[in-house]
Amino acid sequence: MKHRPTVGEILQAKGVSRRGFLKYCATTASLLALPPSMIPRIAEAIENARRPSVIWLSFQECTGCTESLTRSASPTVEGLIFDAISLDYHHTLQAASGEQAEAARHAAMEENDGSYLVLVDGSIPMANPGYSTIAGISNYDMLMDTVKGAAAVVAIGSCAAFGGLPGADPNPTGAVAVQDLVTDKPVINVPGCPPIGMVMTAVLTQFLTFGKIPDLDKHGRPLAFFGNTIHDRCYRRPFYEQGKFAESFDDKGAKAGWCLYKLGCKGPTTYNACATVKWNGGTSFPIESGHPCLGCSEPRFWDKGGFYEPLSTGKFGSGAKVAGAAAAGVALGVVAAAAGRHRQAKYTEEA
Repeated sequence: MKHRPTVGEILQAKGVSRRGFLKYCATTASLLALPPSMIPRIAEAIENARRPSVIWLSFQECTGCTESLTRSASPTVEGLIFDAISLDYHHTLQAASGEQAEAARHAAMEENDGSYLVLVDGSIPMANPGYSTIAGISNYDMLMDTVKGAAAVVAIGSCAAFGGLPGADPNPTGAVAVQDLVTDKPVINVPGCPPIGMVMTAVLTQFLTFGKIPDLDKHGRPLAFFGNTIHDRCYRRPFYEQGKFAESFDDKGAKAGWCLYKLGCKGPTTYNACATVKWNGGTSFPIESGHPCLGCSEPRFWDKGGFYEPLSTGKFGSGAKVAGAAAAGVALGVVAAAAGRHRQAKYTEEA
């Protein structure tokens, strides 16, 4: 019988140092809100894992989710985790094509029945099966056939998790999310347009370590990464509390790094790890680069109003209640700032 190398053997062959590997395990434990005592268990589980089989299905999507995972500035341990799994089917990355590609998918399903993972990016058109097909197979038929023997399904990106851009009004293809169709298997949603690569690999790492899906929120997202809003962790929040807001992209407030709420930032209603994990190896995230959060990890973010309209317009968020609360927050910030200026002036006069 052919020897199937463990993930640890593969990483060692690729030159990953023990120190680098343990650093990745420590980072993953931190991201998943696990205690330091779990680091050795994560390391042991990954090292001894026998290349879990993964089938990646791409439907109505733009390939941005794959780009997010593969377009790193330099090789990283989290990127090599994907090299260490058996990625048996992926339209963009696989060498096989045509009948050989479909044969590889079926072989992976048969050889790993009950234990393989299915990763899906892109929504599924339901208005007409012919809107999107692969090898003459409709997206719906391919999805339902592939998930039959899967241990779990991971919806990668907002299109797979919530319908995304294809599902935006008027939704001409009748696009739906994976969770709308797969109801007899665990479905983990990792939304974002695109999602953060580290979040994708951390979810897989947790599955490798514990053999079960992570704790999820009401939208099926891992709480470790989607348990707090962007606003909760944003470094510009002190300016929000002080009532200091940029009014345009080139005014003094924008140049001083003030809050981008009035420029349409959806951070107060968007749950994601952008402010902590960041992008491009932890280099930055949109707000740090001077652009407001678009709310891309939330359901139907394309249809909730203009990207550059503030939440207080009532067109974005879950209705008047959210808009009112956001507006109240701004008002409190402005009042607090005014009170602070008043106290300062009073102290100055007394001095």
